Amino acid sequence: MSDSSDDEHNDEFFDSLEFLSISHGSDDDEEEDDDDDGSPNESNNCEAKSSISSVGLFNYPKVERRKKLPEPVEKENGVSLWSIIKENIGKDLTKVCLPVYFNEPISSLQKCCEDMEYSYLLDQAYEWGKTGDSLMRALHVAAFAVSGYSSTSGRSCKPFNPLLGETYEADFPDKGFRFISEKVSHHPMTVACHCDGNGWKFWGDSTLKNKFWGRSIQLDPVGVLTLEFDDGEVFQWSKVTTSIYNLILGKLYCDHYGTMRIQGNRDFSCKIKFKEQSMIDRNPHQVQGIIEDKNGKTVANIFGKWDESLHYAIGENNNNNCNNKKGGKVCNASKSNLIWKTNPPPQHQTKHNLTQYAITLNELTPGLQEKLPPTDSRVRPDQRHLENGEHEMANSEKLRLEQRQRQARKLQEKGWKPKWFVKENGSESYIYNGGYWDARDNGNWESCPDIFGQITSTSESNSPTS
Repeated sequence: MSDSSDDEHNDEFFDSLEFLSISHGSDDDEEEDDDDDGSPNESNNCEAKSSISSVGLFNYPKVERRKKLPEPVEKENGVSLWSIIKENIGKDLTKVCLPVYFNEPISSLQKCCEDMEYSYLLDQAYEWGKTGDSLMRALHVAAFAVSGYSSTSGRSCKPFNPLLGETYEADFPDKGFRFISEKVSHHPMTVACHCDGNGWKFWGDSTLKNKFWGRSIQLDPVGVLTLEFDDGEVFQWSKVTTSIYNLILGKLYCDHYGTMRIQGNRDFSCKIKFKEQSMIDRNPHQVQGIIEDKNGKTVANIFGKWDESLHYAIGENNNNNCNNKKGGKVCNASKSNLIWKTNPPPQHQTKHNLTQYAITLNELTPGLQEKLPPTDSRVRPDQRHLENGEHEMANSEKLRLEQRQRQARKLQEKGWKPKWFVKENGSESYIYNGGYWDARDNGNWESCPDIFGQITSTSESNSPTS
């Protein structure tokens, strides 16, 4: 066996699945407008207090985005994961390169940005705080934290593992935010992100501790997500455990479980429990939580499913909305208030089960490529070939880039540092050090390495993956 650690094995074999994110709604969702791209609508609005409406909350411009992926150029030849493992029994799996058939055409950096699909919840939270209603702000923050899991429903392919120094930007004037992410460490595999919105900032980093159980893999995220409003109120939380099942046989699926604690620095904090799915569970994906004041008193309940919707009930007697059933509590949504629901699935479904929002993340609109740095995920060749359905080219490029990536740890040990993020003083956490959007406005990418270029002695000496 190789002297590579189990963690590094899992990083390379399964790629990074941190910041697992947002998805299509349930089959029971009512039919909505086909061009819904994640913007709020009437059904998304909180029902109990209508003075803060997501409709017209900010005058965001309308932006036309694609509704589907390109038609594939080649017919895909299916390959089973079991067949690959079976053919490599006794070999070091860290040296086994999985073909692109197991990838979806987005990177883990773009996967981070999927957490922002329901950013309107933060816009609403900001406005509630301005009115002095800190409880409604806390409820919307809790809903946002849960919404970041919804897209994992039905997703069976893994994102591309970024190269060291790879970046991704998302400029969404129609949603009111700008987002930047970067792979800041190869070992341990760490991705950092930062997002500026209207009245709020959101940032964090994630490192996964992996446990491979043969038929499943358990992903325990390490890292803190921080949300800061312009008035100084801050909320922090960490992701819960994710497990991916049926790696060898059966239909792949994932589940999220554990307790998420959202700590506020003022009036309220939140605890949300993600219930672990059992083999016979007929009602999976349940979440239930409480909002507590600074004295530890429960002032509201929040409940629902991470892949469908969330409701809330306010007041000391809000537990009356939950009825005992076989030793557990089943909350009655009809006596509560809707705070969030998933957007409908795209009209043009893909084999990857991407949401309508996720379909837009790898889009290269006219004139955009000239503005991007050479490190952006959208100009990564193997990922671009996969999106276009050019599978032979995608596999060839993936092998080439993986050869470069194997040198990343050696480079990191020589003192390589990320371009747009820096470690916070006295901490292992990464924070955005600024400058990206100024460089973009000026087209100043001279200091950015060509990490996706052909392997030559020149490019290797300048590349963070050489």
